[in-house]
Amino acid sequence: MKELTDEERARSITVKMDDFFTARVGIYDYHMLHNVEGLPEGYHELAKLIPPDAQTLLDLGCGTGLELEEIFNLNPRIQVTGIDLSLPMLDRLLEKFSSNSITAVCASYLDCDFDNAAFDCALSVETMHHWLPEEKIKVYKSIHKALKTGGRYIECDYMVDTQAEEDYWFSENKRIRAEQNLADDEYYHLDIPCTINKQISLLLRAGFRQASTVWRKGTTTIIVAE
Repeated sequence: MKELTDEERARSITVKMDDFFTARVGIYDYHMLHNVEGLPEGYHELAKLIPPDAQTLLDLGCGTGLELEEIFNLNPRIQVTGIDLSLPMLDRLLEKFSSNSITAVCASYLDCDFDNAAFDCALSVETMHHWLPEEKIKVYKSIHKALKTGGRYIECDYMVDTQAEEDYWFSENKRIRAEQNLADDEYYHLDIPCTINKQISLLLRAGFRQASTVWRKGTTTIIVAE
């Protein structure tokens, strides 16, 4: 078996989530807009799904706020609470939208306890596919609690077509964590995408009244939960 070079070995080591995105803050926007199939169109589609009378928005894993550009074009007065693990990402976000109302929170949304009925709408973009189902259900319950009656959650994310694909990524997650002795209670940049049906079932289990797919291009999929 060929021995890895130092460079190859460094690339093969899984990076903690905040370190991964902090190291890529300078190329993040370009990557998301040019290398993720369907995502540029997805940003526009999800913006149209924000209720026009929404006054407050919770953005989970907001990064530099690419999803907010079209949202602010349609509703410049909406008040946004953005949560992200990477402080440099949030700094870039606040630079880009200095004239808009944004509260930036540097934290893991997995650990946040949101106020009851605080938001008209919530969204996440390309972030939930990093978490296991039990972690997602915990987040979805928090989102459900944070939404006002009749509130809407919009998820635009990487989802796979078949159970075989989902099983592959889950087994890869286990293998990598075991090989690299990664702690279960620490966040690493690993992809664990679910099928669309699994995502919908998790949202319903978390208490949402209904959830359905409204748009998809490539593996980029938008689900709306009411």
